[in-house]
Amino acid sequence: MRHPSHRHPAGLPCAAALTAATILAAAPSAQGPYLHLNPVVEKLTQGEHVFGVSTADLSLQNARALADDPTIDYVYVDMEHNPLRFEQLEQFVAFLAGADRAGAVARGTLQAHPAVFARFPPYGFEQTQWMVKHALDLGLMGILVNNIETPEQAENIVRTMRPRQLRSSTIPTPPGVRGTLLCGFWGVDGAECRQRADLWPLNPRGDLLFWPMIETRLGVENADAIAQVPGVGGFYLGAGSDLSSSYGAESPSDPDVVAALTEVMRVCQIRAIACGGTVSATNAAQRMAEGYRILNFGGANGGLTESNAAARDAVLAEKARR
Repeated sequence: MRHPSHRHPAGLPCAAALTAATILAAAPSAQGPYLHLNPVVEKLTQGEHVFGVSTADLSLQNARALADDPTIDYVYVDMEHNPLRFEQLEQFVAFLAGADRAGAVARGTLQAHPAVFARFPPYGFEQTQWMVKHALDLGLMGILVNNIETPEQAENIVRTMRPRQLRSSTIPTPPGVRGTLLCGFWGVDGAECRQRADLWPLNPRGDLLFWPMIETRLGVENADAIAQVPGVGGFYLGAGSDLSSSYGAESPSDPDVVAALTEVMRVCQIRAIACGGTVSATNAAQRMAEGYRILNFGGANGGLTESNAAARDAVLAEKARR
């Protein structure tokens, strides 16, 4: 087992290596059922809802609090509206891996808890290959991309996230551009890293997720074509401010904006992809009825807040599948 030679907080590489060795010793036989290391992918393959939060707090304290909560499947680091801090992002991934040591040993698997995703400043039409590639090398399991408006933009991100396919690949297209693969704190290497560091559901054994954000009128018009790009793992719907401004509306409650979001969810259902976004205690029933499978409880800085917990409890009361 190899870990990347990036800089990490003092003591964490040894702790992570010890944890991985312990887990591997306790892990089920390789002949057992295939388990995704990305818990979001695993739940989606089982037809379940996924729970998450966003954060701008990359502290050890926040990592410990989120790792200790058994209900959180992912945390996405919002770097669109916050400083772009790759070194701190890498440390946060390490903090979460270290904070979950006891849980990982108890589970007896290398599955992450929670998975770390991120969202960056560029829009879909910008050239973001270097940023996405760099972020994946730090050990992320998912990327959210703002304002994807065309299938060509979506395929560009897919190609950026995928490994270059070997001649033996049974899934050669869309071709990837990543030559050197680092699986960070995933605890796998070599051929297994190459297999898992690919996009689901394009690669049924992949552990990476790409969630386009549909936030403009053009994106809504092209939502069906975007959903059909191989490698798109779902849509993440934002709070609606970008979409509202695209329609010239003053609020997300404008009828045109509501109709646009309804259209995007219709596409999700027709194309059988997981979609969702932020939910609150007050709109949980509505979002669940609309078909949200990705349920984000809002910003969690310093651990889950009362509003995060209230949103979680509300979707559980609505019979979220877990």
